[in-house]
Amino acid sequence: MTPRRGDGGRRCRRTAFRPPLTRDGHMKKTLQYSKEHALYLKGVKRKNILVWSARAGLLAAAIGLWELCAQLELIDPFVTSSPSRVIATMGELYATGNLFYHIGVTLAETLTGFAAAVLLGYAAAVLLWLSDGARKVFEPYIVVLNALPKIALGPLIIIWMGTGYTAIIFMTVIVALIVCIMNTLTGFLQVDGTMLTLMRALGASKRQLLTKLVIPASLPQLMNTLKVAVGLAWIGSVMGEYIVSRAGLGYLIVYGGQVFRLDLVMTATIILCALAGAMYAAVALAEKLLTR
Repeated sequence: MTPRRGDGGRRCRRTAFRPPLTRDGHMKKTLQYSKEHALYLKGVKRKNILVWSARAGLLAAAIGLWELCAQLELIDPFVTSSPSRVIATMGELYATGNLFYHIGVTLAETLTGFAAAVLLGYAAAVLLWLSDGARKVFEPYIVVLNALPKIALGPLIIIWMGTGYTAIIFMTVIVALIVCIMNTLTGFLQVDGTMLTLMRALGASKRQLLTKLVIPASLPQLMNTLKVAVGLAWIGSVMGEYIVSRAGLGYLIVYGGQVFRLDLVMTATIILCALAGAMYAAVALAEKLLTR
């Protein structure tokens, strides 16, 4: 189709559609949804708001009922404490400078043990996947170690590691390590066998199978492992502080129980719940970003 010529011999050009631009010259992202899809997204958003509202309402109702029962002396506030007494205890710890000190100690132990357990567990799972013979040899021992009550190793850990932070971090690692190995290895072994066979037929090496297929395909299982390891890391660190500690939230729980300061015990427990929930939320956010 030949272009038309207008007056003066100038060629008329057909103007193509240009997306709107921002001030810096970049194209704006314009998303157009159908009416049905827009209604669906609105419904999903409304449902999420209702879920979060129900969660907040349930928590507020539980706290309110707890405080009401304590004020009416339906329960003994000396034994069960109450939200107002917990807040007062937090204020006392903050005023003396002990609140963030004990939180920092437990948080550092937990994060260090969590990172060490995940890294060591992932490395061990990779080695076991690379060697079928090693996996068959070590798998029964891994299962037995996972079933072993880790608290039974407490006296030995004190003898081996002393009474410092190293012993608590070591307890955190051994509590979470075996589960990290087993869950990660399970994710590796659940990769589609057809894809593995196809890549082997194309001449892929063991290392290429691992890096190009197995690790990317097992990412969801890795994120689930991290979620499980979060809880185990907190269990390990608090368990270690029960056995041997001079600071930390676990130390506050043990000390409060020994001197019958149950407000202190409940305060430290609630702080532990909040920290564990925040750490789990961080892992869930990382999962959402990585698997988008």
